[in-house]
Amino acid sequence: MRRPEEPSPERPEERGAPIGRRVLLGTLGLGALGVVAAPTLQRGLEAFLGSAADKDPTGLTGLLPNGGGFRYYSVTSSVPKKTAATYRLTVGGLVDHPRSYTLDDLRALPQTRMIKDVQCVTGWRVPDTPFEGVRLSRLLDAAGVRPSAGAVRFTCFDGAYSESLTLDQARRADVLVALRMQDKDIGHSHGGPVRLYVAPMYFYKSAKWLSGITVTEDVKPGYWEERGYDVDAWVGRSNGRDDKPTS
Repeated sequence: MRRPEEPSPERPEERGAPIGRRVLLGTLGLGALGVVAAPTLQRGLEAFLGSAADKDPTGLTGLLPNGGGFRYYSVTSSVPKKTAATYRLTVGGLVDHPRSYTLDDLRALPQTRMIKDVQCVTGWRVPDTPFEGVRLSRLLDAAGVRPSAGAVRFTCFDGAYSESLTLDQARRADVLVALRMQDKDIGHSHGGPVRLYVAPMYFYKSAKWLSGITVTEDVKPGYWEERGYDVDAWVGRSNGRDDKPTS
């Protein structure tokens, strides 16, 4: 099982196994390439690492940096790819009007763009990252949330990842069903074509490959909360970390 894009399966204070000198030098060399290369080379490196990570059961590609500042992780050995023709996002649970959205449906709704830092619970940070998409609150309002509701659960088409927010958290203006990231459509390796984006929380809350939004009575711990991470994952105020807030 590979590590996710956002957290490591180890707690933040734990150390990973040492890597060999050759691997370390190769990693540093790729990091330097990401700094000095032209944007075309950076995009090519991102595409290569994304493709390699999707086929790599060892997770070693997660050691390699890329020009965009992100690392590629999943919690399964492979993730099916969705296109505009095959993608669907369902909204259901404690709502009066369940709905299934195509990618074109989501693109037709009013879009919100924001630029925030992205903070991983393992320590890396990508500053000033643009995200664009539909406010989650808009989809909840369209579905007609019932009075008994208190939380929202998110499921993903990798078949494993899940997340939850309280209803109040989900209705924040800085929580998106994101379609674009870094001013381009979200690619498969970054959790596309649609992912959750929870700006003020550690990035493991921003579930990749989003396929289902279910309104529930109570918060159910997600994939990484079941493995020791905090359910309320405010940046700088959870998981034993004091990072600068992102929102």
